[in-house]
Amino acid sequence: MTQPSLHAPREIRYGIWAPHRGHWVAPAHEPVTAPFALARDVVLSAERSGYATALFAQHTINPAGQDAEVLDAWTAAAAAAAVTSTIEIIAAVKPRLYHPAVLAKMALGIEDISAGRFAINLVSAWYKPELEQSGIGFPPHDERYAYSAEWIAVAKSLMEGATVNHAGPAFHLQDFSLRTTRHGRQRPYIYAGGESEPGRQLAAAHADCWLVNGRPVEDLRPMLADLASRPRDGAPLQFGTTGFALVRETEAEAQAELAHWLAVQDGANDTVRRQSGHIDPEARTIHYVKQYKEGRLIGANGGTIPGLVGSYDQVAERIAGFHRAGIGTFLLSFFPMIAEQERFAAEIFPRVRALTGTV
Repeated sequence: MTQPSLHAPREIRYGIWAPHRGHWVAPAHEPVTAPFALARDVVLSAERSGYATALFAQHTINPAGQDAEVLDAWTAAAAAAAVTSTIEIIAAVKPRLYHPAVLAKMALGIEDISAGRFAINLVSAWYKPELEQSGIGFPPHDERYAYSAEWIAVAKSLMEGATVNHAGPAFHLQDFSLRTTRHGRQRPYIYAGGESEPGRQLAAAHADCWLVNGRPVEDLRPMLADLASRPRDGAPLQFGTTGFALVRETEAEAQAELAHWLAVQDGANDTVRRQSGHIDPEARTIHYVKQYKEGRLIGANGGTIPGLVGSYDQVAERIAGFHRAGIGTFLLSFFPMIAEQERFAAEIFPRVRALTGTV
């Protein structure tokens, strides 16, 4: 096993959250629609602009309520893989929704469709109704992570082409293997979140990249140092973070634009408060936001908490600071999506390159 040290990555990879629940900001009275066409156009814009990756989050029902649409991650990821050519396509997966043998086959199929650009984001679930109301079941927090650890060990071996004999608490496989067209690498890339101790153990053991919800860089440093200090097999663990980004020539302009969209949206903080009984109280990746009273949940995970709203130079400096702390991947949300992600690429990418010397 290797015990990697924490250092600034040589490369910075920018990514986007595909709009799995439609537009990030919408007035409360409007129905929530989540067409694939919107996600397709956003991902194609990101690819043209030079983003490295795009994430499709997974929900079977929308956390805003069952009357709201939500995109299916795996069908959307397959479709996006077919219409793109360079951008990595990530599909999140909650292990209790799929047997690992079935999921591994699906992943290898999208790996083929994308010609080697597919990735999995392993999520052990926090939203109770989609698993409870479906009858699938929502075990306690640590039990879900134990299940996920066994699940990813099986799925990972199958994706790597091994013949699997496995007898564990959740799964039994005998002389089972998968064959598919491969594209110059062993398997799809694996991201994992989870900030509790079981989540950290899972990421250290099985992930290629630990994806941490956005927060100030000084709060990220000890978390990254902890994971970097843990022995693991294979290459050193990489690190990514999330957040909502909005940039303008001046900080005042950026904050005025943010205030406008916060006034329009129903308010993600209000949504979380209304739905508090639906959220696992042990899910640290959801409840950590309570520490940051000034942060607002707009867009995808992290919202404004990591401080990526400001002038071009301010946000470039903050990105460079995260990079110096060890972050290599930034999964960002924007609104309005296409216009703002293209503005960010044009203004921030070259500034950060100049600050960091990265490619």
